[in-house]
Amino acid sequence: MAKLGGFSSNGVFISSLPMITSARKFCLLPQATGPSKTQRIMESIPAAEEAGGAGGAYSYNALKRLDSLWSTICNDSAVQEPKKMVSNVSGLFRESEQAEKCIDMFDVVVCGGTLGIFIATALSSKGLRVGIVEKSILRGREQEWNISRKELLELVDVGVLTEDDIYHITANSFNPNRCGFEGKGDIWVNDILNLGISPAKLIEIMRDRFTCIGGIIFEGCIVSHVTIFEDAAVLELADGKILSASLIIDAMGNFSPIVRQIRNGKKPDGVCLVVGSCCRGFEQNSTSDVIYSSASVKKVGRSEAQYFWEAFPAGSGPLERTTYMFTYLYPEPGCPLLEELLEDYWELMPKYQGVSLEDLEVLRVIFGIFPTYRDGPLPAAFDRVLQFGDASSIQSPVSFGGFGSLTRHLGRLSSGIHEAFDNDFLDAQSLSLLNPYMPNLSASWLFQRAMSGKSQSGVSPTFVNELLYANFKSMEKLGDPILRPFLQDVIQFGPLVKTLGLVMISQPLIIPSIFKKVGLPVLIEWSGHFVMLGIYTFLSSYIDPLIRPLLKTLPAKERYEWRRKLEAWTYGSGLDYKL
Repeated sequence: MAKLGGFSSNGVFISSLPMITSARKFCLLPQATGPSKTQRIMESIPAAEEAGGAGGAYSYNALKRLDSLWSTICNDSAVQEPKKMVSNVSGLFRESEQAEKCIDMFDVVVCGGTLGIFIATALSSKGLRVGIVEKSILRGREQEWNISRKELLELVDVGVLTEDDIYHITANSFNPNRCGFEGKGDIWVNDILNLGISPAKLIEIMRDRFTCIGGIIFEGCIVSHVTIFEDAAVLELADGKILSASLIIDAMGNFSPIVRQIRNGKKPDGVCLVVGSCCRGFEQNSTSDVIYSSASVKKVGRSEAQYFWEAFPAGSGPLERTTYMFTYLYPEPGCPLLEELLEDYWELMPKYQGVSLEDLEVLRVIFGIFPTYRDGPLPAAFDRVLQFGDASSIQSPVSFGGFGSLTRHLGRLSSGIHEAFDNDFLDAQSLSLLNPYMPNLSASWLFQRAMSGKSQSGVSPTFVNELLYANFKSMEKLGDPILRPFLQDVIQFGPLVKTLGLVMISQPLIIPSIFKKVGLPVLIEWSGHFVMLGIYTFLSSYIDPLIRPLLKTLPAKERYEWRRKLEAWTYGSGLDYKL
């Protein structure tokens, strides 16, 4: 369920990244006036070099900038028309004036390198000429990403990683892993988010592999505009450089300017706010928390929040541990700021971990905004432009696990993109088949709504904790085939039916509160996705085996479309997941 650990997602995620050897203990003394605890802690940590992508920036000023952005999202009642990043023109690129100014021509250009380098390397290994445009320096941050070995092996299957690479990038491993519910009980599992991998080492390996097979990286380059011709897509950079490609892959994350244009500045349907830190001084540091839910909602400013926690040993030292606190919200006036959440975090984290904050050395401060939309995945809106990763809204609206989503879908997407390129199926309709409707992803929306902290009349403030405990206990009773897929972001029809059935039998009094909590319109919408989940499961299980042998007999266009349809059935039903 929880892939927040490690924050590989390309939401707006920023951390304070000091040199670990420079960290020191920070004693929190009560002050009636002056800077907040958060400001004093962050300003006491020496600055380090920034990295691009999620978690690469730092400082208290970065926190204030992100809070300003978050406030704008919450308070804007009217849709603000975003900058027009993509435009269509008639005619051929090779006959245009821009062709004379083009400095390089590619088969594919990937915008955004932190996660984009994976799809870029996969496509390069298939023989395509690929370039990457990265607005800063293409390197991974110091804060680890948490994932399971099973998921990393999916990258080995695609061919972008080797098993030897997994050994070199693994900074830490730990078992068992807890799913805890305050005041109710714990459930323990093994091999779920139990590896801490170094993004710095991983991206370095990917970068070397990409350049060795002919890939080119343009660093410190900001995308200014994309022009779609009949025969090419032209990328204009802020420094005046012009690149052309048959296909542009937008891997610039949730806040991609191209995505903003497609969505016309629409507010996110939901947001996860995350704060946390990596500290030294934890004596008990051999296990992890995949998820730990607080007993009840908490008043934060003018709003209410249900807090959830994660905790993982850090690979940088035996006494170092990363802890996250997060909450699900709908962006509206009165929502808490990240700094307000951090103030709560410094107060609540010591109780959660059984330590004194004065005995810890704060190494990093972590904070981020992860928005999501109900209509994900996002179909292609332009010819020759495809959203990838978080920009495509293909990540879970519960866990926001961008890296886990990448490992799951990279093989499907790289093969599909290569087939589309080979056959010149680069129109928006054909590209949209690569980001199809997936009912298991849409069904996850109910879980986010149910886990939000906003109170409703007649719903107990302890409802979320009780609901989660009832669901997890039911899945534990039903065994690994039910529990493990859910913990790794895969919703399947059979396990979902069994879990809901057992919860209704064992906890019938909780059902009315679910109706009150999420509302009838959301339940009706969810029911449609639930039915489609069952239909996709049937189609993938029984119709797919009948159609697949016939694909080779079809014309190229129909073969491409049917392959994408079969993939949508399999991935949309969660049947791609194998224990």
